Amino acid sequence: MRYSTRFVNYKDLKPFVQDLKEVYQASTEELALENLDQLEEKWGKKYPSSVSSWRNNWPQLSTYFKYPAEIRKLIYTTNSIENFNRQLRKVTKTKTIFPTDDALFKVLYLAMCDITEKWTGAGWNWGQTLNQLCIYFGDRISPSDLE
Repeated sequence: MRYSTRFVNYKDLKPFVQDLKEVYQASTEELALENLDQLEEKWGKKYPSSVSSWRNNWPQLSTYFKYPAEIRKLIYTTNSIENFNRQLRKVTKTKTIFPTDDALFKVLYLAMCDITEKWTGAGWNWGQTLNQLCIYFGDRISPSDLE
């Protein structure tokens, strides 16, 4: 996504991203391909490298359509992960030198405890998402692991 918008003018960014969302948030791969065709028709001449990167990498980008919508949303939404990493960087940025590796690990551990304490609500449709994760990745995750 970031690479795709790298070459887009600021004034076109919002409509371009909206059209791009129609591609990766489509309910089926066929609909996503149709939306990609529309994206290419609308923006292909103005931003060829942005659109062609999706077209050229479609086999890799479209693999997540084999999963249900709940898992796909989990794959393309990374806001919570980015927020978590930002909060860890905020803690380590104030100290430039740690006397030992253990000191760094302790600071990170305490920061993680503080961060996770603030996680009060479940994510969007988390019960259904968790159910789908257990179905598709039953060899790696089970409901009993999360109790």
